[in-house]
Amino acid sequence: MPTDAFAAAKINLTLHVTGQRADGYHLLDSLVVFAETGDTIRAEAADALSLTITGPQAAALPVSDDNLVLRAARLVGQGRGAAITLEKRLPIASGIGGGSADAAATIHALCRLWDLPLPSQADVLKLGADVPVCLDSRALRMTGVGEVLLPLAHPLPAAWLVLANPGVSQPTPAVFKALERRDHAPMPQQLPRMADAASLAAFLATQRNDLEAPAMRLAPEIAETREALAALPGCLLARMSGSGATCFGLFTEEAAAAGAAALLRARRPGWWVEPARMTG
Repeated sequence: MPTDAFAAAKINLTLHVTGQRADGYHLLDSLVVFAETGDTIRAEAADALSLTITGPQAAALPVSDDNLVLRAARLVGQGRGAAITLEKRLPIASGIGGGSADAAATIHALCRLWDLPLPSQADVLKLGADVPVCLDSRALRMTGVGEVLLPLAHPLPAAWLVLANPGVSQPTPAVFKALERRDHAPMPQQLPRMADAASLAAFLATQRNDLEAPAMRLAPEIAETREALAALPGCLLARMSGSGATCFGLFTEEAAAAGAAALLRARRPGWWVEPARMTG
């Protein structure tokens, strides 16, 4: 029987760069949520390990031996075989954890297929800084280099997102290299209770994504994307996620997000635009 796992888009509502370790890894403080849109992993028993990529974004991601899905499969399987299909819907190198989410979904699917426990966090972190939080796939405060995952004292309110990507792939190392400083302040030690999407937006407006400015210098299309989202009716706040180029707009209701997404698709037919419920 095939085993499926959903790879939800990861959204950095905030991303504060608070330092840099001697080994070069950056220290972060980020409020991470997930969206009900993403890729799908299907795994079936097979004699050898293989990967097939399908879906609307498949052409942008040719199969290669260093694909995170295959690396995750080798980490879990230790020589076992499986036929894996990745239904690729999220744009690549886009700041919403597509590759990391795919790796995490692969781990979940294969551990169920082979009846294995999940690997240790230390092993998962070898795949990338975002893979541990994607393996958990719920709203968390992510600190350290991505390995310290802290539960929220208060649940986040219901909200909807409109995600938009202008068709730009943004390599994360280049964005970090373009940072002018790496010692920004973290978020408050205690995050406030936020009763609704408006209060969430008000809090987020006092926080930052420290990668926005360098990313926009490298790809001015990101600023255009954020501004286009901010101009949509009902948008409470617009910001870049991760290292870009995907940006998100925050909305109170499903109908407002769906209408805004339709309007943005009409205005920017070449962009990837997707409304989705924010999951906490």
